Amino acid sequence: MIKKYIQYLQDNPKGYWFKRKLFGWGWTPATWQGLVTTLLLLGFVIWQAICIEVQFGPEPDSKIMLIFIIKIFVAAVIFSVIAYKKGEEPKWQWGFPNKDKE
Repeated sequence: MIKKYIQYLQDNPKGYWFKRKLFGWGWTPATWQGLVTTLLLLGFVIWQAICIEVQFGPEPDSKIMLIFIIKIFVAAVIFSVIAYKKGEEPKWQWGFPNKDKE
């Protein structure tokens, strides 16, 4: 299964940064650029959470949490735009695609 999944990701003649997920809707990183973009998003979220903890302690007020949520939402939207522009067209998929249909 893992070898087949790696082969699916490597079958990327158009050089997409993100390929469709095998199950459900969305993308998964297929190249180093996609992986770096994903890690940058993850790092940003962790960094923001640590900054809140350090600056405001374990119980920040609701205004600080709203600002945190807005920052994360904006980062997720930016990530989604990048994935949409640099990835395969999203669609529901359940399992490995059938080469005959595509």
